[in-house]
Amino acid sequence: MRSKSPDDVPVPPVTLSPESFREQIYRFYLQHGRELAWRTDITPYRIVVSEIMLQQTQVERVSSAFPRFIEHFPDFESLAGASLEEVLKEWQGLGYNRRAISLKKTAERVVSEFCGNLPHDERILASLPGIGKATAASITVFAFNTPAAFIETNIRRVFLHCFFPGREGVTDREIFPLVRETMDLADPRVWFWALMDYGAYLGRKSGNPNRRSSHYRRQPPFSGSDRQVRGMILKILVDEGGMHPDELCARAGGDPERVSRLMKSLENEGFIEMKEDLVRISRG
Repeated sequence: MRSKSPDDVPVPPVTLSPESFREQIYRFYLQHGRELAWRTDITPYRIVVSEIMLQQTQVERVSSAFPRFIEHFPDFESLAGASLEEVLKEWQGLGYNRRAISLKKTAERVVSEFCGNLPHDERILASLPGIGKATAASITVFAFNTPAAFIETNIRRVFLHCFFPGREGVTDREIFPLVRETMDLADPRVWFWALMDYGAYLGRKSGNPNRRSSHYRRQPPFSGSDRQVRGMILKILVDEGGMHPDELCARAGGDPERVSRLMKSLENEGFIEMKEDLVRISRG
């Protein structure tokens, strides 16, 4: 029986043996692995949706949004055929709305170019909107259970803790060969689940080893940021439909110059359409 809160689990000692390293990670996972919606009823589509959602959003928020999103858009075809307004409505609460557009465009390409079947080729996956090299590798692992090395924040945390104790400025270039060397080639899907779950645990138990990574950047405050105002603009338009630019400006913060600048950037990115007397979500 898995424990929901492994707060009493001691942090294993540092080890450099791939075999004992895997043994320790799997031992933790068997007892405390997380039960997440995208780890059941696995399909390539569900994996793509979850991986793009998880790129910049905490697991807890994705866990809440993912079932709702899948209920409305259960496959590539339904997502490709939906309006941007419908997609943004179901994306609310996840932030970084560019990912919603990328996900929809990826669905459109999978339907139009691959007959609705996600390609297995990692290079093709990396060329799809919103899917770079690391996400392509993670999709390869989780959708097809095919070995592919990648690094994300929890994986980085595990390797910093276990292989670089006390080191500062560790680069992903140093970590990547270890990820590849220690991979479970027989079942990479479960192996990377285990790594990520242990990394999440380390983040709660041992502070944040990622601060010792050369790639670590502190997240800027969200409150009062352009990102917050952009999100507010989109939420207002999704919830209430198109409106006059002056009204939208007043509702979204009241700084005409700032809101106008952000509306222009949203228009350039394909989120909204602007006319002289109307702003609305783009209808493509």
